[in-house]
Amino acid sequence: MSIVVLGVGNVLEEDDGIGIYAAAYLRANYTLSPQVQVIDGGVEGINLLNLFLENDHIIILDTINLDDSAGSIYNIPSYELSGYGLNSGGAHEVGVMQCLDMIELMGKPLPKSNVLGIVPATISFRMGLSPDLTDRFDSYIATIINYLKTCDIEVGKKESLQTLLEIIDEFKYPTHLSKL
Repeated sequence: MSIVVLGVGNVLEEDDGIGIYAAAYLRANYTLSPQVQVIDGGVEGINLLNLFLENDHIIILDTINLDDSAGSIYNIPSYELSGYGLNSGGAHEVGVMQCLDMIELMGKPLPKSNVLGIVPATISFRMGLSPDLTDRFDSYIATIINYLKTCDIEVGKKESLQTLLEIIDEFKYPTHLSKL
């Protein structure tokens, strides 16, 4: 069984980037069973169609715009999100849900998929997370880890750990880009 943990969102829009930060945090700080890939889907949306076609289980990490307090965490099967859309209606949310619709229209079997979503406090043009989501980040990661374990995925913590702020800084100041 092939499993993908898919972080989606836009790191340029504050809390909208939490799925990307969570995916990077998982890659930096945990080892997972070999059948699991952790992928940064960014705002690719419908361009992720092959990912949905080629894998058995997709776990989507993202913000989810529900009428609840900021930092509330949900685990929702994707089919239940029809009509809601994820987050604030950005391009990646529509595209990710459309991937499932397109697979169904093609007559192909749908992968098991669900959203581990967190209600955002602020979606604005700023890198980083709001204080509300920064405070809830450890709980969000714990929820993701617990869900992975319920899927019989082995999860181990690495010896050398990166903090959330270090992860965010990597997006703000990418070390792989040469200085001008």
